[in-house]
Amino acid sequence: MDTMGRHVIAELWGCNPEKLNDVHGIERAMVNAALEAGAEVREVAFHKFAPQGVSGVVIISESHLTIHSFPEHGYASIDVYTCGDRIDPNVACDLITKHLGAQRLESIEVPRGVGPIQVQDVKVRAF
Repeated sequence: MDTMGRHVIAELWGCNPEKLNDVHGIERAMVNAALEAGAEVREVAFHKFAPQGVSGVVIISESHLTIHSFPEHGYASIDVYTCGDRIDPNVACDLITKHLGAQRLESIEVPRGVGPIQVQDVKVRAF
């Protein structure tokens, strides 16, 4: 194993505001993304804010997925951190991005546990 983990940090823009405010839909999408990526889900915790917004975490055996949504801005920030090399965090990130109807994804992947942090170029993709 070259790293202890891979951490994708993503900014999702132009998302569907209704989906960003749907705590149950986001929870299902995050859990499904973890499972589709091959992760083993351990615990799930999500919270709906008033008047809007959702924050949540999916704890997986391989680490975690998190989200913070801002429906009023059509924006969500997500983290997908996976330990080992068996699971690609980008798979889960892309599935969440598609579920939220994002028009643009900006992301970086940070290798974890290999010494000094080295951030690669930001990837920008239109969806």
